[in-house]
Amino acid sequence: MKLAPRLAVLLTALAVTACAPQTSSNSSSEKDEKTGTLRVWLFQEVGNQPKEKVVDSVVAAFEKAHDKTRVHVEYIPIDTRAQRVKAAFNDPKSAPDVMEFGNTDTAGYVKDGGLLDVTREFGDWSESKDTDPTAKTSVTVDGKLYGSPFYVGVRALYYRTDVFRDLGLQPPKTMAELATTARRIHAARPDLYGLVVGGAYTYGAMPFVWANGGELATGKGGSYASAIDSVAAQQGTKAYTSLFGDDNCPAAKCAGMGGNDTITAFAAGKAGMAIGGDFSHTAVEAGKVKGAYAVVPLPGVTSGSIAPAFAGGNNIGVLKSTSRRTLAVDLMERLTSKKTQARMFDAMGFLPTFSDVRDLAAAKEPYVKPFARTLSAGTKFVPASPAWSQIDSQLVLPTMLQEIISGKKSVAAASKEAATKMNDAFGSAG
Repeated sequence: MKLAPRLAVLLTALAVTACAPQTSSNSSSEKDEKTGTLRVWLFQEVGNQPKEKVVDSVVAAFEKAHDKTRVHVEYIPIDTRAQRVKAAFNDPKSAPDVMEFGNTDTAGYVKDGGLLDVTREFGDWSESKDTDPTAKTSVTVDGKLYGSPFYVGVRALYYRTDVFRDLGLQPPKTMAELATTARRIHAARPDLYGLVVGGAYTYGAMPFVWANGGELATGKGGSYASAIDSVAAQQGTKAYTSLFGDDNCPAAKCAGMGGNDTITAFAAGKAGMAIGGDFSHTAVEAGKVKGAYAVVPLPGVTSGSIAPAFAGGNNIGVLKSTSRRTLAVDLMERLTSKKTQARMFDAMGFLPTFSDVRDLAAAKEPYVKPFARTLSAGTKFVPASPAWSQIDSQLVLPTMLQEIISGKKSVAAASKEAATKMNDAFGSAG
């Protein structure tokens, strides 16, 4: 899901995840009418007019191509979408034909019978072959596709070029160097966090787990088991939580921070480094550090490697209840096409999910390059399980981090408890 101002967060950072409806009487419509009105729900962004302009052009072309067909677009608030979607799944008469949704919502929506399987259509679509693999994973459940990726978002390392210059520092090339550099900054400039981190910043912490060879969970086909308490995952968790202290980011101030808090601190000139997304660019540009920062991929464990980042973003899918399948799929493809994604990048800063379109965006806007490199190096996604929304809403991982940061529990004890909660959720999801 989206996670920041330019992407109209989202994502939470972490990330933001909707609560999927629990029951549904929805069933696939057997009609495939070739005329009439298509209803579309898209998310209301902060500063929505540029998005509307792009969508209006897509709709105009679609209506011109399909005689006696009209499209009604409604922009719905992100924070109330869970209720709207639940009502739509349970009452097809109130449902749209096409809908935008957060990529962490996919598995839950599929379990509740709301999304149409478009595996065949997506495979036949000539542009789909250039879709980023992780973005494609975000619309895939049990090997079937339930939508088309709309945009993707990842995080990288923002750093203060003026601070680095004054202290004779170079951008860190490993996670160990990252920690050392953070402490050097804070020692020389006690008014700054070296690397501002957050105990409620799940997707800022996960690259440390993944870079150390850990995973959130293992499994597939809807059957998952937590792996957050594995040796490798604990090593990554320890690396992240060790950054909370008086020598970098004091626990009393940083334990409760989320992703938006860390970017706000960096943009306000209160930190030497921060882990932020491509979607954080606008906020940083509007802050005190404008003109005095740069971005590089977050380093991994070995020199020159890039830590795997969480691939956030949104998708667009067709509801199973539509009575205009062919038209709805066509509109979905037009809304997520290369041409539309390129225009959405220009209008909203949404990173394209097509590799070739993203490369063009990076050539046009230099700030995109470190994020494009991060995507190319390989990203990670949450388990494709409807249990994830429960795990996310119950703050299982932030609680684990904060218990470690506060000294209430060891890494081993806190991660074991988190694993138990995750497994309970996976079990209840079926």
